[in-house]
Amino acid sequence: MKFLRLSSFLALAIAVALTMAAPAQAQLFETKAKEAFMIDADTGSILFSKNADDLIPPASLAKLMTMEVIFNAIKAGRYTLDDTFAVSENAWRNGGAKSGGSTMFAALKSTIRLEDLIQGIAVQSANDGCIIVAEGIAGTEENFAQLMTERARELGLAKSVFKNSTGLPADGQVVTARELVELSMHLWRDYPEFYKYFAEKEFTWNKITQRNRNPLLAMDIGADGLKTGYTEDSGYALVGSVSRDGRRIFAALSGLTSDRERSEEARKLLDWGMRSFRKTELFADGDVVADAGVYGGAKSTVPLKARGPVSILVPITNRDRLTARVVYDGPIMAPVEEGTQIGTLRVMIGDTLSQETPLYAAASIGKGTLHQRALDAVGELLVGWMR
Repeated sequence: MKFLRLSSFLALAIAVALTMAAPAQAQLFETKAKEAFMIDADTGSILFSKNADDLIPPASLAKLMTMEVIFNAIKAGRYTLDDTFAVSENAWRNGGAKSGGSTMFAALKSTIRLEDLIQGIAVQSANDGCIIVAEGIAGTEENFAQLMTERARELGLAKSVFKNSTGLPADGQVVTARELVELSMHLWRDYPEFYKYFAEKEFTWNKITQRNRNPLLAMDIGADGLKTGYTEDSGYALVGSVSRDGRRIFAALSGLTSDRERSEEARKLLDWGMRSFRKTELFADGDVVADAGVYGGAKSTVPLKARGPVSILVPITNRDRLTARVVYDGPIMAPVEEGTQIGTLRVMIGDTLSQETPLYAAASIGKGTLHQRALDAVGELLVGWMR
């Protein structure tokens, strides 16, 4: 196989029974959403991306981070589901029925079990429930919002900023479609014992029963979460998850014009993601993915392997849109120790980077003889001049 140098990188096209990508539109699917992002949970393959890193107001989708802080506190042993929290006048007035927003109708000066508050937030999108928990954990909602942003950074969410626990409009409160999906996958993977609350179809509190606001749960598509949102600035939004036929996918959409459009576009995107891809093993465990050039080594190349098998999702149609290549910083200087990360296998679907898999040296390469190093020096001088 021949290496090609691209700017400061070396790239190698991999022959994996895939043809060169033919000129075509950037996406295999179109949506009315202004921002959207969808990922396969098992392989990490990005199935769809549209303005996924644009900053948008989160609306009630911010409650996903509120839930993460709660779940993390329980998992750390600081709280239990049976702990109770007091309903302050602030929570009752600014999050309850008087506020005109979504509420669980928490009674003023009452106390509520944490599990009931979680259900109120997950099912009823209860603003009062969020404020009650925020004040109980951090003293004030402002302090809790700071915890939310700090926790986001710990999880690798670099752009999301939270100003309150409810998602109500606030200057500087922003998220991205990509980070909402990453947060949702984290909730599913790290808190399986709590993730079930997002799938509950109704919840009764204070003798008032409310149905889950997520329209996907009423559709026969395998949906089990997560959250809807709306603000005048960002439009209608949704983060959804579907589990079906041994696969799970997560998607976030924003910028839709109506509740109906949000439901239709979310269903179409998630259903397309389930129906239009087939899982394929690209490399088995232990397979050499590529050979990278080594400068000044006892051998001129080092084999690269992934840690475990590499599987990708291949479009059932438009297979010619799928390409793969290995990218790494070069030249690689000897000595090279086995197990050192050298590069990345990048899989593209059209213009979308679908999957990245780290690649590691599968052997140790010592320094070459003086003669070998001299030849490599001359070769690098010539290639560097051409570059």
